[in-house]
Amino acid sequence: MTEGHNPGASMFGGDMPTEDLLPVELPIFPLAGVLLLPGATVPLNIFEPRYLNMVEEALGKGRIVGMVQPKAADVESPDGEPAVYETGCAGRIISFSETGDGRFAITLLGICRFRIASELSLKSGYRRVSPDYSPFADDLGDDASYVPHRESLLTTVEAYFLANGIDADWSTIEGAADSALITTLSILCPFAPSEKQALLECENTAMRGELLGNLMALSLHGDTANHGVRH
Repeated sequence: MTEGHNPGASMFGGDMPTEDLLPVELPIFPLAGVLLLPGATVPLNIFEPRYLNMVEEALGKGRIVGMVQPKAADVESPDGEPAVYETGCAGRIISFSETGDGRFAITLLGICRFRIASELSLKSGYRRVSPDYSPFADDLGDDASYVPHRESLLTTVEAYFLANGIDADWSTIEGAADSALITTLSILCPFAPSEKQALLECENTAMRGELLGNLMALSLHGDTANHGVRH
């Protein structure tokens, strides 16, 4: 059994830290299929001892940890740990609670993506990296990106949700700002880890929205090929 998360995303309000206030040594939490994006929240269930240590220590040092995805299970880094993708997202712990069975329930708010410049030695069993935030400095500002062909995308989203049995509040979806819409859909949709990684690495919201629509269309095309057109 591994740590997990409850799917969900919401946009945030309030001041964001500047790049020079982000940690130069960042603990990382590798978890496949979990996507954290700037401005979104992701709940996590922590129970493995080394990650309990990570959360306890992060709470006293700025409350920031990095979410990364591991690569294929049989790919290892030079130190024998599972290899991880080079790009992740730093998040601040904005809620924390202890359960009666020794677990931590936390919520991370995405702050800024990073590239791993180098991996540091283990600390209390968990992994740490030297992060490079500079390629993603725009994450720290307001995201007012415009997503072209929004109506076409929503049509694809509706078909994708229907094909995958996903319930949705369409009034909320239709009323969401472009950045909130794309961020939430990217996190919620059941894409493969490699597809989640591609969404994370998109340069901006507009490009992420385009990729999101393409991934949904490809899924629908495959489903149609296998099962016939739905009416």
